[in-house]
Order: sequence, then C-alpha cells, then structure tokens
Amino acid sequence: MPDFFINGQPVHAEKGQTVLQAALAAGFYIPYFCWHPHLSVAGNCRVCVVEVEGEGGGSSWTDIACNMPISEGMRVLTDSETVREQRKQILQFILLNHPVDCGICDKAGECLLQDHHYAYNGEPSVSTVPKVRATKFYPLSDRIVLDNERCIVCSRCVRFTREVSRSHGLGIQNRGDHSLVRAAEDGSFNADPYSDNVVDICPVGALLAKNFLHKARVWYLQATPSVCPGCARGCTVNLWHRKREWRLNHLDPKQNTAIARVTPLENPVVNGPWICNKGRDLAQIFERPRAEQAMRKGRPATLDEAVAAARRLIDEARRPVALVSSWGSNEELAAFKAHLAPRFACFVKADHQPLPGEVLEDELLIRADKNPNTIAARQLFGEAPIAFPDGTDLVLVWGEGADFGSLPRGARVILLGSYLAPENGHADVFVPISIQTERSGHYTNFAGVVSRFERLFPPKPTVAHAEALFARLAVAAEVA
Repeated sequence: MPDFFINGQPVHAEKGQTVLQAALAAGFYIPYFCWHPHLSVAGNCRVCVVEVEGEGGGSSWTDIACNMPISEGMRVLTDSETVREQRKQILQFILLNHPVDCGICDKAGECLLQDHHYAYNGEPSVSTVPKVRATKFYPLSDRIVLDNERCIVCSRCVRFTREVSRSHGLGIQNRGDHSLVRAAEDGSFNADPYSDNVVDICPVGALLAKNFLHKARVWYLQATPSVCPGCARGCTVNLWHRKREWRLNHLDPKQNTAIARVTPLENPVVNGPWICNKGRDLAQIFERPRAEQAMRKGRPATLDEAVAAARRLIDEARRPVALVSSWGSNEELAAFKAHLAPRFACFVKADHQPLPGEVLEDELLIRADKNPNTIAARQLFGEAPIAFPDGTDLVLVWGEGADFGSLPRGARVILLGSYLAPENGHADVFVPISIQTERSGHYTNFAGVVSRFERLFPPKPTVAHAEALFARLAVAAEVA
C-alpha cells in the first residue's frame, strides 16, 4: 500500500483510497461539499483543493483531493497559503448567488457552508452585481421542498437517486447559474421510499423536509439513539427531541415530549447511513393517542387493581394461551419467558401488518416483516401458528395486532396495550404499558444483529413497564 506525506506527516493509505479519504482517515480534515463517502465522485465543488509539492525542486500544483489518486512518497499540503487562497475564492464563487438567509434557514447550526465560510473565508461578498434569483420553496415532492437560491448544485441528491435508491427521481436542468434541481416528470421521486435521505446529505439548506420545516432550531434539540421498529431490518436512528434547558413552558408544552425529527444513525452492519421514509415518520407511530387508564371490564381501575385482577385470572385458568408481542424488547421477551411462559401455551403474533400502499420489501433496506423483534420472539417461543386448544379459558394478549373476533368464545381476556383501541374496554382486564420511547432495551433484527434503543421520555405513573409487570403477574401463580 502506498505511503505518502500530509503536511509533513507520514500517512499510510489503503489500496484504492484517494487523498481525501486517506487524509480523513488519518485525522487531517479537508473541507468538501459534493463528496460523500457512499456516493460516486463528482468533483464539482472544488473546495477540497490541496497542494502537491513538486519532486526534486519542481513546481508544486493544486487539484481536488476527492479525485486525486495517491502515489508513493507524494507530499500533500492541506492548509498552505495557496490552498487557503483558492478555497477562499471558491467559497466566494459558491456564495455569489446564495441568499445568506441563515437566520430563517432550517439548516442553520448544521450547515457545511456556514462552517466552511467561517473557517476558510469569513469575509463579505466581493460581488457588486445583483444576485441571480431562483425558485424558493419549490415542492419537489409531497415530503420535500427545494430552495434553489440556496442550492450549490453539488449533485449529491441526484447521485443518491441514481446510485442508492435507484429511483432516478432527480436531475439537473439548465446550466451555469441557471441550473435547477428538478424531479422527474414520471413522479418517481415522489414514490421513492428513501427520498428523505436527500435532506440529510444536502450540505446546505436547499432541501428541506416539510414535517420539520420551521419546527425547531437544531440547537434546541438533542438526539437519542434508537431503533426503528417499522420492519425487521431494525435500522438504527436518532430521535430528536427538545432539550430540557430549552423546554417550552407556555407555547405548546406538548412539544417537550414530542419527536421533532428522525435521522439515520449510521450502522455499517444494519442500515449504513440510510433509512426509509417510514422510519422518518416514527412520530406518527409512537405519538398515537395513548391508553393510560387501567380497566376492568371497561370500567376504570387503578393499576394495582388491574394487576391483582389479572393475577387472579391467571391463577384460576386451566388452559391459558398467550399471544406474545413481536414488538417486545429482548429484555421484555426474556422476562415473559422466565415468569409467565411456564403457565401459558405461547404463540408469537405479528403486531403490525403492511399498510395499504406501503412498500412490502426491496433489495436495499425494507423487509416484508413489519415488526422489529420477530426473530427474538420466535427463538424463545417457537414458530408455531396461533392456535387455541379446546378448553382455552384465558387469553393474554400482549401488544397490538390480535384478531379479537377469532378468540375462543367465553374465554377471559387480559390485554396489555399502549394505545387507545376499542378492544381495551372489551377485555376483562386491560393494563396500559409503556412504549419504546419510554424505556431502554434491545431488538434483534432478521439477521441476528442486536441493536439498543434508549429512553427519551418518562412514562405516566399509571403506565406499567412490561418487563416488571410480568414478574408481578407471576406472583399469584408462584404463591399458589
């Protein structure tokens, strides 16, 4: 493998690496806009320019590091006077028509153009002519708006739809300072289940998600690592929510416990740097109307009363059946196995089925099983289809997805659920339980990879954690 020098320091490069890749791996930062580690090299922003010292006293030369092959012994300068001057000129050119509207831009605080301007330019524009105006808040799809005045035509978004999602949904029209990113007329970008990734990889504030538009400044938020439960892939994600020090006291305090946005948490063995649009919409899954009141035969009860009533039903049952949730964490499944499984005939159910119009499966990330922990549940409780033996007199339903019309007639029902549903009031005992954002735990994806999710918000005091609840429900049977 070639060895070369960066700013006088010896650097080892892997086969096939460019100067930019080797420099970043060795801890030498070189700025870039159009380059992305998971996309092809476009080489059009030019801000990653470096200087190569001439051999044997020869003249030095400059070129872009993203497309520069490494040769043995070459000597690269990443911050020389020549490099800094060229980067300054490049940034002046990139900002020539940019509106510099950072005060209202949702990308402010995480914008590469802001960062690089501060580090390598930091001066007002030298232009004396009016800026070229372009379309603002152009509806690129049902989910994304485009501000062409902010766009620096890095082409990341276009390359993503061609190389990653393969929808070929975006292209660039016209040339020069009249270039515009536009969606294909066939609607392929609007139908692209991975389209929102272009918002993440846009280095400026040109591409904006409608569901986050003007919602919060990024410095008001913090990211908590989690796992998307939308399918068996189990993509690792960051759930962004309001920091305690920036909590709202008068303006809609519900925002203090709401998910503001979802972004990928890069994981090479699961999802890489991408997630699908369903993962972006996790707030719609988690923030449905919650069930927070325990009930006995549809009448309100305290949590302790409901647990005691469920204990009695378990103790009295002769042939109880349990429908185990495929959304339960590894810890919850283990607790059910340890405390209640010996008392029940256990079957794993699918809590969620594909929604109408939802992509069933593809070759990138999306899996047909729309539940996050099916494999772990089946490893503990088997793969047998749900069946109710003759004489089944009690059914414990954990989670969603059960067909209550198919339950044995006359059997008592204990329901452990998190969301408002008609079945809650029909059960003999209903116990509200916490959801993923209210606890920590692990999921095992379809390939056996275990990923951890962390708690975002505390549950209400009337809501039980399933892991602890299973131990409480087992007390009566053990004592008896």
